[in-house]
Amino acid sequence: MNTGDDVTLAGLRVCPDLDSILYALAGVNDAERGWGRADEAERAAEEMTAWGVGWPWFTLGDRDLGACITRSHWLAEGVGLAEVVRRLASRWDLGVALLPMSEQPIETHVHTAEQGRMHFQEWWVRHRAGLRAERFELDGIGAATPAPGVLAAIADADAVLVAPSNPVVSIGPILAVPGIREALVATAAPVVGLSPIVGGRVVRGMADACLEAIGVDTDAAAVAQHYGAELLDGWLVDTADAGAAGRLTAEGIPTIARPLLFTSVEETAAIARDALALAQR
Repeated sequence: MNTGDDVTLAGLRVCPDLDSILYALAGVNDAERGWGRADEAERAAEEMTAWGVGWPWFTLGDRDLGACITRSHWLAEGVGLAEVVRRLASRWDLGVALLPMSEQPIETHVHTAEQGRMHFQEWWVRHRAGLRAERFELDGIGAATPAPGVLAAIADADAVLVAPSNPVVSIGPILAVPGIREALVATAAPVVGLSPIVGGRVVRGMADACLEAIGVDTDAAAVAQHYGAELLDGWLVDTADAGAAGRLTAEGIPTIARPLLFTSVEETAAIARDALALAQR
């Protein structure tokens, strides 16, 4: 899981991607907002804002804050992040093991044309990616190593699926951890990615602003080429981008087209099955 979104706020270690995945798998997420817990109140955040603590534009619900307090407590005791994640996940029967990409703190910062350098969360949440990003930096990436269990999970996998998440700030930080991209290239398991772009448009989020900053077109084929044939053994695109399938396959990235809109749990499962079927070819 990506930890490049993480931030220390009001003395608490906040891990947005990690918690979003945890809550979604546990079935307690706020599906309408796309983040946080369902049926959440923000009384603690209101009190913090009244005292001028934290970021008023970055609020967390009471249950969400409870998770952050618990995580920060364990980290302060010297518990590694991988074990912290295991403890948090043990509250629910998830059926899968969740692994952070690294235990070392890594934080994404954005250099903007208008206001200079800022934390990714400020650019993403406060400014809604409205400031032109010139480049991204991963503070701490040079000292980072894969978290315990990550390299073994890649080596022992039957297949690896690269989710249709933001290629720059969600998948990118994971691949930037020294040793992870190399492990994905070396593994015997087929690596199949799903395009986050449908018909030249971002389905969710603001990945187009991120791709522009690194010089990659908002295009299903361009994202596949960004990852590279060395990494990918397969690529799924939406039927709107079916014209790219033959070209990418000829370039060494076997590609199939099928609807990629995650409209329901059932459709999401069907997409995953097709991705695994491509991996088995």
